[in-house]
Amino acid sequence: MPQMTMVQAIQDALRIALREDPRVVVLGEDVGKAGGVFRVTEGLQAEFGAERVTDTPLAENGIVGGAIGMALYGLRPVAEIQFVDFIYPAFDQIVSELAKMRWRSAGQYSCPVVVRAPYGGGIKGGLYHSQSPEAYFCHTAGLTVVIPSTPADAKGLLLSALAGDDPVFFLEPKRLYRTIKEEVPEGRTAVPLGSARVAREGTDCAVICYGAMVPVGLEAARAAEQRGWSVEVLDLRTLLPLDSEALLASVRKCGRVVILHEAPRTCGYGAELAALIAEQALTDLQAPVLRVTGYDTPFPYTLEHSYLPDPPRVLRAVEHVMSY
Repeated sequence: MPQMTMVQAIQDALRIALREDPRVVVLGEDVGKAGGVFRVTEGLQAEFGAERVTDTPLAENGIVGGAIGMALYGLRPVAEIQFVDFIYPAFDQIVSELAKMRWRSAGQYSCPVVVRAPYGGGIKGGLYHSQSPEAYFCHTAGLTVVIPSTPADAKGLLLSALAGDDPVFFLEPKRLYRTIKEEVPEGRTAVPLGSARVAREGTDCAVICYGAMVPVGLEAARAAEQRGWSVEVLDLRTLLPLDSEALLASVRKCGRVVILHEAPRTCGYGAELAALIAEQALTDLQAPVLRVTGYDTPFPYTLEHSYLPDPPRVLRAVEHVMSY
């Protein structure tokens, strides 16, 4: 199998979908001739033409609104938002139209749109290029929310998203675009949506995470091993629908839980996980559930390293629950 970065794996998935299904189209700012700001779509317009890989005006509501119209007329659009921080002009299109089309039409119409957007910190992007707004979209019935953490998962999850008939919000951790390289299966492959994976087996404490925080959790788990603690790392992969069975299995096996994400703490996705654990696995816990998160402030530029959770912060949380 070839070695790929996440950028290469996502591009490979898009190329496969464009080749195999003439209904697939890609649209967004600079996705064509320039190949996208992160070069994810590089070379696709040259291969498939400007009608299928289309540069759009700088208007996110137009990108998503146009994609909805295309989907209703039989196409399968992939709408790229250059940075997720700029998606808010399209928020109404996503939550009021895209997510609800199947319901408002009583099943007469589906809306197979994949909205791709890089998210999160780690590249010195400052407050307008580093946000993690996944919780906003997880609050929206009708959407599937996906965040991969490895190149192989990025390819498999994106191809699964493109094969479905309902809208998928696909967040890509730009911090991991080129920092991880691994073997990725050639050709069409699939990772089921709504399926978590155990990134590292453990028995003493479960670290629940997703996206760019998975490598952070894994590094903390290796450090914890030196202290004699066996830490499991669960990569959720899909936030909506959540693989609650995998989550609760890790909780019940370990009895101690640390939830890890880089989004702000208040009303972050980790709060939903903590509530679910309290409702369904309270008697299995041996310590309170702890959250290691970003802070309730705008994302800083010069203090990015202090804002983002790192392995020492996660290790301190593990130490706390282990000593409870």
